[in-house]
Amino acid sequence: MNRESVLEALSIDPEVSGVYAAGWRDGNGPAIDSLEPATEDVIGVVREGDIDDYEAAVRAAEVAFEEWRMVPAPERGHYVREIGNALRAYKEPLGALVAMEMGKIKAEGEGEVQEMIDIADFAVGLSRQLYGLTIASERPRHRMYEQWHPLGPIGIITSFNFPTAVWSWNAFIAAVCGDTMIWKPSHQTPLCAVAVQNICHEVMEGSGFEGVFNLVCGRADPVGAAMVDDHRLPLISATGSVRMGRQVGTQVAKRLGRSLLELGGNNAIIVMDDADLDLVVRASLFAAAGTTGQRCTSLRRLIVHTDVIDELSQRLVDAYATIPVGDPLDPSVLVGPMIDQTAVDTTRAAVEIAVEQGGELLAGGNEIDGPGFFFEPTLMRIPADAPIVQDETFGPLMYLIEVADLDEAIAVQNGVPQGLSSAIFTDSVRSSERFLSPEGSDCGIANVNIGTSGAEIGGAFGGEKETGGGREAGSDSWKAYMRRQTVTINWSTDLPLAQGIEFG
Repeated sequence: MNRESVLEALSIDPEVSGVYAAGWRDGNGPAIDSLEPATEDVIGVVREGDIDDYEAAVRAAEVAFEEWRMVPAPERGHYVREIGNALRAYKEPLGALVAMEMGKIKAEGEGEVQEMIDIADFAVGLSRQLYGLTIASERPRHRMYEQWHPLGPIGIITSFNFPTAVWSWNAFIAAVCGDTMIWKPSHQTPLCAVAVQNICHEVMEGSGFEGVFNLVCGRADPVGAAMVDDHRLPLISATGSVRMGRQVGTQVAKRLGRSLLELGGNNAIIVMDDADLDLVVRASLFAAAGTTGQRCTSLRRLIVHTDVIDELSQRLVDAYATIPVGDPLDPSVLVGPMIDQTAVDTTRAAVEIAVEQGGELLAGGNEIDGPGFFFEPTLMRIPADAPIVQDETFGPLMYLIEVADLDEAIAVQNGVPQGLSSAIFTDSVRSSERFLSPEGSDCGIANVNIGTSGAEIGGAFGGEKETGGGREAGSDSWKAYMRRQTVTINWSTDLPLAQGIEFG
């Protein structure tokens, strides 16, 4: 599909509204250009929302919640299934739009849409499994159980790097739980959000539940700030930087609301001396260079046993020289552009700082001339104690770090503030089990003989420490979007008190 046919297939006009409050409405905020990072061309213009548009979206979500919460969960799942089916029909153009607006290659763009389809299927299954426990009461002829009720309208804040999938992780599960929602997407990828909202509207129009899924494109001020401070939204799910997460978490906590935070990752792979280096090279290339290093699970640190680091280093240098960089819609390209010039500048500055701190540049390290925001996939060998290693550079920059043994490797891996994704490559059962034990990886995700990126929706996704502690997807993810209620029923003619208390 060419660029024009992609926009036409998704009903994206040259200028569109970024506000949906139980229906499309003209946004009152500024008009912003959506830039294609591969060409710096304007894809389209989105009219953002202001505080009045935000209020309209919240009111729409509140009104819809009054009815939606009483719809049986399997029936709510029916609507999510229909949206999933619509996403199947729009997978190719929506995947291409993700590639155009965000910059990841088309295969990854379509993979992101497939992830939305998968989480829709997962949510439909959960709609018949929102279980509560039966509890043994200490009092005779009493029955105790827990039940789960919808939480209310929730706020979803997403980042540019997964402009559609992260919304679906939250939205589809929240919807089957009986919640309604307001989505504030990244200002860098608004057209993807508009396209997804068009698909939701296509399914929900005429159902009476158009206010379940709402959208307000807008900046952190005023839209994001209003959402975070809004006591009408009992849960804010936010994906982004650690800096953003600190602000969101603090503000939501001040009003005693809930926050689900998915923040930065400074992810590592440990390579032991018995590792299959062919697997290591393949896994490292995708984890470090895929999505131009702009995944929260991208590989930042490759921690390698001293006995194999020289051989692995040479293999990686040879492999990095073969990575095609360019137009993400070109099927021969493996690495597309970064999101904007600021991201390029930040990566280049990190390379310069790393060299000052003893790093050796092995591959890449340069901005690519011409239109678009391109930076070469970059490999550096660096001491473990270099301060720059503590930071997450959100770009195609991987550090190669030498260690003497597994003890040192685990200490280096865990010795950073973040704790999202980790992996070990080894053929030793003892080494892998040590890595997976309480004294091993301190991350929310721990893999053996696979890379750090590419999580499946069946497992809980999230991390510890400065990664925020949140979990999305996975077996009990639905509990984040519901409130638990403990129920006790006395079916006797007496009134015994708990703990054997006698009163009166």
